Amino acid sequence: MKRFGVLCAVVALTGWLNVGHSVGAQQTWTGSIGDSRCGTDHGGEVDERECTLRCVSTGDKFVLATDYGKKIWPIVNQDFAGLKEHAGHTVRVTGEQQGDAIVISKIEMPQR
Repeated sequence: MKRFGVLCAVVALTGWLNVGHSVGAQQTWTGSIGDSRCGTDHGGEVDERECTLRCVSTGDKFVLATDYGKKIWPIVNQDFAGLKEHAGHTVRVTGEQQGDAIVISKIEMPQR
């Protein structure tokens, strides 16, 4: 019975360590850089880049919209260098997921 308890503790600890390790792992997402007010729906008659930059300049936050705008990911590091440059563009983002948000480490245009 004592061995069974030790075995359970080892299995539980191993599972906990694996979960903790995967949380901080680098991942890649492809989507559009939008803003927290509009997401990627800017009304159709407005330039997506201009709308995103205008909304961010008035206090909204940059987001990454994936799955054709169905999933909106808040971006933790709003001061990341490439966000303004790629506002309104489809990009490939590499970073770490923190809860329902992303900490970006790299942003680039997808290869065609």
